[in-house]
Amino acid sequence: MNFNALLLPLFVQVALTLGLIFWGGFLRVQAIRGGSTKVHEIALGQPGWPEQATKVINAYHNQLQLPVLYYLLIALVLLVAPATPGMVVLSWAFVLSRLFHALIHVTTNNVPRRFFVFLAGVAILTLMWLIFAATVLLGL
Repeated sequence: MNFNALLLPLFVQVALTLGLIFWGGFLRVQAIRGGSTKVHEIALGQPGWPEQATKVINAYHNQLQLPVLYYLLIALVLLVAPATPGMVVLSWAFVLSRLFHALIHVTTNNVPRRFFVFLAGVAILTLMWLIFAATVLLGL
């Protein structure tokens, strides 16, 4: 399979991460300019941001945790193993789980639902790593 098939979900994941940081930054600048947040109230990381800005930035921070293992895996797959249709499907499934996780985070922030989607992403990524390890270590 063409390795480009793995790049599209990777680019979507990167776009999600960048979109959240720009959106969060915009909301934070708005809060300071609008006067609802004072710089001295948040200068040392205090929780003084408006709720929506906090939701978006927290969603952004979540994209810097579990997806790091996804980025590493995709880089390794592109270097070492063939991009199989199964790996592409799992890659999309993982990225969709991250999109849904972020969507829940920035809207309802329903913690049980968010956790279930997070857990699904962990399971998908674990399966991807197991497949990769079997392919590389066992030659499957």
